[in-house]
Amino acid sequence: MSQYILLAETGSDIPADLAAQYGIYTVPMHVAFGSETRDDGTFPIEDIYHFFESTNTLTKTSGCTVGDFQKIFDEIQTAHPGKHILHLAYSAVTTCSYQSAVIAAEGRTGITSIDTKHVSAGQSLVLILLARYLEAHPDATLEEVTAKVEQLREKVRMGFFPGDLAYLRAGGRVSNAAYLGAKILSLNPLIELQDGYLKATKKYRGKMEKVAIELLKEFSEKNHFSKDILAFVYSKGLKDSIRQEADALAKRMGFREVLWIPTGGVVTTHCGPGGFGVCGICEA
Repeated sequence: MSQYILLAETGSDIPADLAAQYGIYTVPMHVAFGSETRDDGTFPIEDIYHFFESTNTLTKTSGCTVGDFQKIFDEIQTAHPGKHILHLAYSAVTTCSYQSAVIAAEGRTGITSIDTKHVSAGQSLVLILLARYLEAHPDATLEEVTAKVEQLREKVRMGFFPGDLAYLRAGGRVSNAAYLGAKILSLNPLIELQDGYLKATKKYRGKMEKVAIELLKEFSEKNHFSKDILAFVYSKGLKDSIRQEADALAKRMGFREVLWIPTGGVVTTHCGPGGFGVCGICEA
């Protein structure tokens, strides 16, 4: 049995069944609907869409507070005395969560926070692969585990299409002119995680049905993805037909395990309905 307990923010979007399987705890990030702030994971995702449609204003997101981490640290240490908490953090350059965890751990022993430099499915993939490593290496030292996390975060790659550019425009991430141009030309900006930062790297032209398949083929080939595991990430509103075609193609391409990871409140706030992405691990 492992001597470690894994912890991540809800913004990792780790599916509940996998979190339960590997004993992974989550600490809530937050979503503000005007003056009302809710914990991520405690409300239907559709509430975000309804709020935007009715107010023309985006919900706003925030990271975990020091108090959030103090509460979850107390819970874990009470339930698992003597075990070491490994907090595999949401990209530290995008939110305060990592720093909040470091502050909350002051004066405590047996807690280590490591920046995964990923969000959503990328963070989930690091969590899942580390959990499997710990199952196979229950006596791994903290130095060995830290090295494994650092190795995984460098190998994991995620590319993602926002579902609705109106959400990026409302959030100030694209200008009105860029939004209109993209709508007219049917352009889909690809967002990638690079050293923790979310960066637009390429534009794909066409409807999601077309560009989702192009992304799967090109992104997995460019990054030399291992055939052991592939994760798709999507926001509610993506057509079932796209999911079915992408899933079937991934299996024809030889991926032995295919995961589907729905975005929670934090990521959905920024991508809108119908987003789609691919996440895998480089063999090189």
